Amino acid sequence: MPPRTEQLSVFPAFFRVEGRVAAVFGNGDEAFAKVRLLLNTQARIVAYAPAPEADYHAFLIANRIETIRGDFSLDQVKGATLVFAASGDAAADRAIVDAARAERIPANAVDQPDYCDFYTPALVNRAPVAVAIGTEGAGPVLAQMIRAQIDQMLSPSLGKLADLATRFRKPVERLVPRGVARRIFWRRFFSGAVADAVNAGHVAQAEQAADALLQSSREVEGRVWLVGAGPGAEDLLTLRAQRVMMEADVIVHDALVPQAIVDMGRRDAERLSVGKRKGCHSKSQEEINDLLVQLGREGRRVVRLKSGDPLVYGRAGEEMAALRAAGIGYEIVPGITSAFAAAADFELPLTLRGVASSLVFTTGHDLTGDVLPDWASLAVSGATIAVYMGRTVAASVAGRLMQAGLPPETTVAIIENASRRDRRLMHGILRDLPGLEHRDELGGPVMVIIGDAVAGANFEQSEPLVRRGAVAQDYARS
Repeated sequence: MPPRTEQLSVFPAFFRVEGRVAAVFGNGDEAFAKVRLLLNTQARIVAYAPAPEADYHAFLIANRIETIRGDFSLDQVKGATLVFAASGDAAADRAIVDAARAERIPANAVDQPDYCDFYTPALVNRAPVAVAIGTEGAGPVLAQMIRAQIDQMLSPSLGKLADLATRFRKPVERLVPRGVARRIFWRRFFSGAVADAVNAGHVAQAEQAADALLQSSREVEGRVWLVGAGPGAEDLLTLRAQRVMMEADVIVHDALVPQAIVDMGRRDAERLSVGKRKGCHSKSQEEINDLLVQLGREGRRVVRLKSGDPLVYGRAGEEMAALRAAGIGYEIVPGITSAFAAAADFELPLTLRGVASSLVFTTGHDLTGDVLPDWASLAVSGATIAVYMGRTVAASVAGRLMQAGLPPETTVAIIENASRRDRRLMHGILRDLPGLEHRDELGGPVMVIIGDAVAGANFEQSEPLVRRGAVAQDYARS
């Protein structure tokens, strides 16, 4: 099997066919289907059907479609914009396609992909809006299933809304500044009071709402969204996060956010990496705060994209304080924090009735000094401890927890790259944990979960942190 690629073998495009000839050759169901599809357009359909089947013949007459009888001849393709060879005879269809290609006319031979210059899509029609679904021959049933889902999503009045937008395009170009202000106007046009009025059939009310929107869209205030990108898997990004990323002019992202998620933002949005990876701080937190304020004052719509949840070790508090002091509007968009993704990968109950009723998030960096943090005593009383950035503090966390009284045999779960395809799961006990600091092959973010509830995890896909036979041999050598 050839390697899978994300690139299409076709380029999706829409042909201009208004008033132009689309020629369909054939007598039966295949030709019938192509004519039905073409009736969604304003093409001039010409059916070349020497002996059309009864249902097809009746359809051609009822829809007043020009029909030409007689055998195929080369000059029949001349002047056409598109040619469909749907006779059911493979050799005859290839001859029709060859004739069209000789005239440099795009042609399609039914059920012969090698003789198709284009494929016919499954179509969702909300004229002038159209959604065409192609599968590159993977199967018409799949395309029709997708078409049915999209058809349910799109309002039947979408075409009327698009027509109204066409009437407002010139006033908008004249009155609303190009760039951010204009994009916001159209988003509000297509998703607010104007769209609601069109959907309800109140055209005059829709026009009034559009006029009011036009008058209020001369200036745009900057806004910042502090967005949680989740633990790394693209499909764990929330719908709200994806929506605001499509509204943003600028995406300011940390190094831990995968590029695939950054790329889910609007194509023409500016992308600014601010580092924030351990040992590689391309910008200080103060510089990031100043950048967000500056962009907001410029009237930009900014997504500050953070790994996990912005309120869990994301330093969002400092950014919110800076934005508040500058009078810049902002909004928090929660994300799935890494502890939850790690627990899901392990099928691990973070709380378990009768075993663990509380959960602690920590980075483990507050273990310096003689006084143990409160969470250490909570661990002894049965809390589940989720340690972020766990590899570098594994030894100190294990040592201080055992010092506080947590049994060395307490189960621990370790995961690198939680939720991602390249995740790695390990398990062990508390006294094994210091060895984690020496696992230099773990280059991704590492989460450590400690507690009695961890024993309920599914370790089938996990590898031991320390192999007992190897440990016994080491003790024997010493």
